[in-house]
Amino acid sequence: EVLSSANFRAAATNSLVIALAAAGIATVLATMAALGFRGRKLGGARLMMPFLSFPLVIPEIVTAVATLIFFISIGVPLGLVGLIAAHTVFCIPVAFLTVKARLDSMDESIERAASDLYATPLKGFYYVTLPLLWPAVMSGFLLAFIVSLDDFIISLFLAGPSSTTLPIYMFCMIRLGVTPAVNAISVVILVLSLAVVGIAALINRFNRI
Repeated sequence: EVLSSANFRAAATNSLVIALAAAGIATVLATMAALGFRGRKLGGARLMMPFLSFPLVIPEIVTAVATLIFFISIGVPLGLVGLIAAHTVFCIPVAFLTVKARLDSMDESIERAASDLYATPLKGFYYVTLPLLWPAVMSGFLLAFIVSLDDFIISLFLAGPSSTTLPIYMFCMIRLGVTPAVNAISVVILVLSLAVVGIAALINRFNRI
């Protein structure tokens, strides 16, 4: 019954599009931020680090209301674009912490050796840094993806009529009573979440060199 429902397929598609876009953008920005912090004593760096973690510690309801007011004030319509932007913001810390932890444990002498062998900074990054960093990047992407996919509160405030996500769809179904269809959707989300987290954990095992 669930799989044959057009509403379920539409909600699942919206959730996947939002999660993939938000996780991809957040991972790129988080990787750039982690590389920017590495090995440099930036002015105010100690103050910047807590700000990058704010989306993780501030209650989601506060973030949702503030984002809604901000979007309304600048004229951003409710829908997929707003959801992707909001999800990207609170996915960045998840990917950033994962990538930064990997960078902090990497031996910089390997990159210096590449430089000594006349590798340009771009080639050194592409052939040395990135291969060592990719497990953390992939792990951060997967964790950001599942955080975005499972989000409810922010999505509830910012979703438009045609951008209902899977958690919102479940919430609407539960208001009419818990049915076997609700249980089926719950199992789908739970299995998918466990699978993604498990894959991220396996990839993270390659983070030790």
